[in-house]
Amino acid sequence: PITPSSTMGEWVDEWASQHKKNIWGKEVKVAEMQSEAGAAGAVHGSLAAGALTSTYTASQGLLLMIPVMHKAAGEMLPHVIHVSARALAAQSLAIFGDHTDVMACRNTGYAMLAANSVQEEMDLALVAHLATYKAKVPFLQFFDGFRTSHEIQKIEVLDYDDLAKLVDYEAVAEFRKRGLNPNNPIVKGTAQNPDIFFQAREAVNPYYGDNILDAVDEYMAEISKLTGRTYLPFNYYGAEDAEEVVIAMGSVCEALEEVVDYLNAQGKKVGLLKVRLYRPFSAKHFMAVMPESVKRICVLDRTKEPGALGEPLYEDVRNLYYDMEKRPMIIGGRYGLGSKDVTPAQLIAVYENLAAAEPKRDFTIGINDDVTFKSLPVGAPVVTNESSTISCKFWGYGSDGTVGANKDAIKIIGDNTDMYAQGYFSYDSKKSGGVTISHLRFGKDKIRSTYLIDQADYIACHKPSYIEQYEVLEGLKPNGTF
Repeated sequence: PITPSSTMGEWVDEWASQHKKNIWGKEVKVAEMQSEAGAAGAVHGSLAAGALTSTYTASQGLLLMIPVMHKAAGEMLPHVIHVSARALAAQSLAIFGDHTDVMACRNTGYAMLAANSVQEEMDLALVAHLATYKAKVPFLQFFDGFRTSHEIQKIEVLDYDDLAKLVDYEAVAEFRKRGLNPNNPIVKGTAQNPDIFFQAREAVNPYYGDNILDAVDEYMAEISKLTGRTYLPFNYYGAEDAEEVVIAMGSVCEALEEVVDYLNAQGKKVGLLKVRLYRPFSAKHFMAVMPESVKRICVLDRTKEPGALGEPLYEDVRNLYYDMEKRPMIIGGRYGLGSKDVTPAQLIAVYENLAAAEPKRDFTIGINDDVTFKSLPVGAPVVTNESSTISCKFWGYGSDGTVGANKDAIKIIGDNTDMYAQGYFSYDSKKSGGVTISHLRFGKDKIRSTYLIDQADYIACHKPSYIEQYEVLEGLKPNGTF
């Protein structure tokens, strides 16, 4: 697999080498191919034989899989590809996170399911694996590269025994029965001429309606029952009578929840609509949770589609409201490309822009666009997270042990106290020899801060020369410790 999805493959490989069993009581066969294109081909072949198969990828690696994805979806081979969503190389290489890669797969025929946090990734990965066999459609299950894939969080783990009860064994048996078998020959992989190709292509339509939606609904309800965490194809958070609502998917939704609480505590009426099931995009489920009071909507996309009238999620939402008589004003903006940090102050600026007499459309946050002037003005940093949370920031030198020590520290706090704990490590692609900044949070309340620490209770500097080179004290709270 390709960075930042490598860790998933590495863990599965390690577990397989330790002879760990899956919920079927079987050891998992792990195959590492010469490229992502080869991995996709191996997945296709394994599925065609009736074996339950999965893979992991991101970025250019995912793009190398696209030709096979069209085939696997067209042949209705249920499986899950897990993607730690990452930027695609454009004017330069970027190994960091955004949604450019997954957005390039919208027409492959895969259902697309997004998770916003480390805990949600566990829960929704399960939904994808359970639903794919019932729906007979493959799933691309994604989450933010680095911000979620490399964040250390304390989570609740589900037991194999509980999972085994949720599997639709008949659907799995039916999939296995369709596997290639010399004793039961079938014809597949033919070429079709214009006389029938179009008709056959349209024959999949029923499967992209209630088939997927019913399967996802059912398993989201089951996982919600098991965990107490409510999952729907779209989840709404905020004031029931909100007039201004932001729509987004991925890790930014966690920070947006903090901002919604912060603004509503000041007497505002704002909300957030979180997109879980992005494909198929269900108008019915969307409208079921969107407050009827909404007058203005802002859609945030973590990708850029040069030359388009708007980014993909924005276009979907606009299309959904297109022929409605009473439709809200809808604007769109971009954020977080190449893992650009998204702070509460920037998200507050999004809500302020949405409430303005003449809101800025097609805007950006997180950068200062002094070329095309699309950036929103951003106010001073604010603290929106829970007051019990302690925030610590460590400046280190790549390979000096700071990152490793902090990973140990956050795991010790998580494993040996009843506190929530979060660790995130910021460094560039040079890694060894470069600047590293470790961001640790812990406290009694759930941690939803999916952004770098800019208001710290504690700052440490492990390389004295940094004091002359960088603003190491920036963001230290009053009475904080350096």
